[in-house]
Amino acid sequence: MRRWLALLVAATTSLVLIALLVPLALLVRTVAESGAVSRAGSEADSVAVAVGTVGTEALRLTAERAAHPVTVFLPDGRMIGAPAPRSAAVELAARGRSVTAAVPGGREILVAVQGAPGGTAVVRVYLADADLAQGVPRVWAGLAALGLALIGLGIGVADRLARAVIRPVSSLARVSHRLAAGDLSARTVPDGPPEVHAVGLALNHLAERITGLLAEERENAADLSHRLRTPLTGLRLEAESLGDPEEAARIEARVDALERAVTSVIIEARRRTQDQDRCDAAAVTEARVAFWSVLAEDQSRRFTLQLASGPLQVRVAAGDLAACVDALLGNVFAHTPEGVSFAVRLEPARGGALLTVADSGPGFPTPALLERGESGAGSTGLGLDIARRTAESSGGSLSLSASETGGASVTLFLAEA
Repeated sequence: MRRWLALLVAATTSLVLIALLVPLALLVRTVAESGAVSRAGSEADSVAVAVGTVGTEALRLTAERAAHPVTVFLPDGRMIGAPAPRSAAVELAARGRSVTAAVPGGREILVAVQGAPGGTAVVRVYLADADLAQGVPRVWAGLAALGLALIGLGIGVADRLARAVIRPVSSLARVSHRLAAGDLSARTVPDGPPEVHAVGLALNHLAERITGLLAEERENAADLSHRLRTPLTGLRLEAESLGDPEEAARIEARVDALERAVTSVIIEARRRTQDQDRCDAAAVTEARVAFWSVLAEDQSRRFTLQLASGPLQVRVAAGDLAACVDALLGNVFAHTPEGVSFAVRLEPARGGALLTVADSGPGFPTPALLERGESGAGSTGLGLDIARRTAESSGGSLSLSASETGGASVTLFLAEA
């Protein structure tokens, strides 16, 4: 855009300057020719005064002292001064008419001197083309330099104006790209002309609106989760109260499948609205361990918490990470006897952070499968599935292993924000 504006201004300025400078250059040449002819005429008049009043030698000296070649054609046919042909214009002047005629290489100024002895004398002053254009090239060069300077000045001013417009437009483009990439915190500082300023305000308003809509969608997803959990829990209790064990097992399996489907839908909805969320993993982990510490004290469970110094920003929403930690600690309390200790460790890693939850229980009874409903511990496996999805939504992963005390160990790699 800057280049196009510069070309536009250069073209416009050039046209204006051509329209002004070309007539001015022609006027300068005309004035120079008129001045040269006028000075030559004055010289011819001064020589004409001497014709008939002074002798031949004096007249010759007068002609030679002139600034331009001067020739005097006497009535008797003699020629005094610079040699020159007796042209038709000279013959016309000899009849008593002063004329100016163009000749090859210049112009001749002819002054008729009547009253000279023997008839009419003619004084001829020759002006070469260089005399007619004396000083014109220098003036034209000055005009050309002035035109170029004005064009350069116009381009410089246009470039500054273009930058004043392009800078805020480029900022708007960068912010729009960041918003398109999912960075909903991107905002622009409205600047530039009123129209561009208005666009900046509109873009910020749009970003605020998008952020609000996503937050509303996130709240709706959370509300849906709570509203669906209650009837599912009621169905499970009704199934457990049935007298027929086979019928109860069948209905419980259907309830488990429905719960898994609902959980999947909710997690997917929350993941889509929180792709670019981030949080301090250290603060969230510390808060959730503090919440579970009350139950751990009631069950006589010893636990250790190792947190890295300083905040660890990860690409996971605080609510999702809190749900993940709750799911892992909930598995510890649900699948290990009371009194079994556990440990939570959060440490920085290359490109993110490692969150490990380990216990001293019996460990995984079968090779762990990370598919829903296949935890190998007699549960639905939703806890590990939530943890896996949380890790993968940040660009990380989940791994299972045995702890140092022989129990279960779950390690999540969370990508940095």
